[in-house]
Amino acid sequence: MKERTIVVVGAGPAGLMAAISASQNNNNNRVIVLEKNSEAGKKLLLTGGGRCNVTNNCNVDQLIKNTVTNGKFLFSCFNIFNNDDLMKFFENYGLKLKIEEGGKVFPTSDKARDVLYILLETLESNGVKIWYDSEVEKININENGISEITLRNKNIIKADSVIIATGGMSYPKTGSTGDGYRIVKELGHAVVDIKPGLVPIEIKEGWIKSLMGISLESTNIVCNVKDIEKPNKKPKTIKWTGPLIFTHYGISGPAVLNISSYLNKHINNSIIDIIIDIVPNVSEQELENILVSKEFEKNETIFKTLSKILPKNLVTALLDVLELNKDKKLSDISKEESNKIITNLKTLKLTPKDLRSISEAIITSGGISTKEIDPKTMASKLVEGLYFAGEIIDVDAITGGYNLQIAFTTGYVAGLNA
Repeated sequence: MKERTIVVVGAGPAGLMAAISASQNNNNNRVIVLEKNSEAGKKLLLTGGGRCNVTNNCNVDQLIKNTVTNGKFLFSCFNIFNNDDLMKFFENYGLKLKIEEGGKVFPTSDKARDVLYILLETLESNGVKIWYDSEVEKININENGISEITLRNKNIIKADSVIIATGGMSYPKTGSTGDGYRIVKELGHAVVDIKPGLVPIEIKEGWIKSLMGISLESTNIVCNVKDIEKPNKKPKTIKWTGPLIFTHYGISGPAVLNISSYLNKHINNSIIDIIIDIVPNVSEQELENILVSKEFEKNETIFKTLSKILPKNLVTALLDVLELNKDKKLSDISKEESNKIITNLKTLKLTPKDLRSISEAIITSGGISTKEIDPKTMASKLVEGLYFAGEIIDVDAITGGYNLQIAFTTGYVAGLNA
């Protein structure tokens, strides 16, 4: 059988897995990985705070449910290579894994570099070559499909198939600068508008700066989204529970990042209210018992009373915002003041101004339209011999290992079929 040359563009998690899959599943494949950086997996090394949350230990239905954009598109892929398959892959190559809260899967060593090492060692053992400092300028096609690749240095590589795994536009310092979008547009593919995903939210209210640096381990967040162009349409409600951090520009933290991936399609064409319960473990009735019924010592100050259920720096900042004297005794506060405190603790209302830039986002939302990709093979429906994998596709998920799983899965399937 004639040797075929498969070129993978991008040495991130999707590209590395695509190259492994292509080399393992057909001995007649000559596989080359092109990476414009001087090293592989730069973004992979940053994931999970450097610990690398490789996947999530949930069922396939949950993988799809927790994919914010085009989850159903991944159904066929997950039936071919899912999270169980991925964990077995790493464990078979000697990487020990552990499962943490929420089903998050990490290497036992807590080192992302150990994950990258396995991928690179597997490539080397399969005879795959990585060409570093090799940036693609153009992919050339003829009447039969893919023909060759032209690099920035003007070198030309003949290819039978090409897998585009260049990533998105988040973390541009790692090399994710949107190169892939330019390349695929030249080949006739449509790219869905690029937006930041898993990113902090800027808030209009100026007083939010006074809460800067304060973090809460648990909050309940409700976002009501009303379409400006369709005022009669029922508002969409997005809910999330989890940690939150106040910043100088607004809010961040795991709960906020996940909500942002739902809001990014509405932020510029909708009226959005964010309502935060900052004491989800204390009911409104319990707060009334404390502040109105004076359940605690009446001579206590408001500050001391609230500091029993909230961080002290948050109490100070909140009372300043509400223009309440923190040294005022519990016995001296009015019903109106009590209600003011309760309302802001249980339903703190904020107005989003915008999302932070894509350079601060964990992932990219948007990308190559899934309508132009065969979901069973990751093959282009427009160009013979062209395949896609990872973040360049218009698919993104919440935090918890889901986005890396998508990268590995689409990479494996693309390599299998290229």
